[in-house]
Amino acid sequence: MREKLIELLRESKTGLTGMEVAEKLKINRATMSKYLKIFAAEGLLRQKQIGSVNLWLVEEGVDSFNFPADFFQVKNKYSEYVLSLSAPQAHNLIKTSLHSGAKPSKLITEVIVPTIESVENSYASGKIGKSEKKFLDVIVSNSIYLIETASEEINSKKNMVILATDSQNDLLAKAASAAFHSEKWKTSFLGDMSSAIDVLFDIDLQRFLSKIWSKRDGLMVIAIFSSKEGEIKFFRRAIDSSKTKFGKNLRVVLCTKIAKKTKTDADFISDDIEKLLQWCQTTFESSQS
Repeated sequence: MREKLIELLRESKTGLTGMEVAEKLKINRATMSKYLKIFAAEGLLRQKQIGSVNLWLVEEGVDSFNFPADFFQVKNKYSEYVLSLSAPQAHNLIKTSLHSGAKPSKLITEVIVPTIESVENSYASGKIGKSEKKFLDVIVSNSIYLIETASEEINSKKNMVILATDSQNDLLAKAASAAFHSEKWKTSFLGDMSSAIDVLFDIDLQRFLSKIWSKRDGLMVIAIFSSKEGEIKFFRRAIDSSKTKFGKNLRVVLCTKIAKKTKTDADFISDDIEKLLQWCQTTFESSQS
């Protein structure tokens, strides 16, 4: 129905009334009215009033896609919208992709993550300032929220704590949290934990794990996102002290680009979120056999 509506309204440059839409699609007016309101609430359609007549049109930025073939096209469009500060178009593109059947975790790895990197590169090269970067990060953050809320099913045996050791990795960690959530992981996103670096953090972490993983059922993975060697070592040591208490089903993964230079022990190290997903899923399946 979504695709039929978008195709029909896109053909009409001036828009159509609800009655015209119902007649052309041969659907009861009351039923069509419900569809129109639902898709309008989702940001796919909009109303335009001319006198006493209400016309329906496709919202700007809404398109129809065929996945997985169109991920590259969506990635380029999304990055363009974000870098041009076009928040509504960026968010509508994510909504349209979800309604077109895009796998949420793939939207994260194929669309969101490359855009986060593009924004970081633009900031590092001086093309954008702090204020603009902050605004772009908010656009991406809201997009991540749209993807995360599209998935509701959770496997209580698949547990994950995700943290960033600094503000630079916070958004990437948030994206990873949404990706894991969409794959039915029960994620606890802690965000930037740089303020938690003190001698009592290991005790604080154990208390937290005891609350969110009280039955110690299934697997618990703690994912550290970082670009600083000192912070990696601190959080890794703090987690080590928890391993003795929580057992072999507590695993640690590290997401960093400096892994080769970092002498630290982790169950898995990669700077690729998709590879982290694959490793965690395989490890979970092995732990259940």
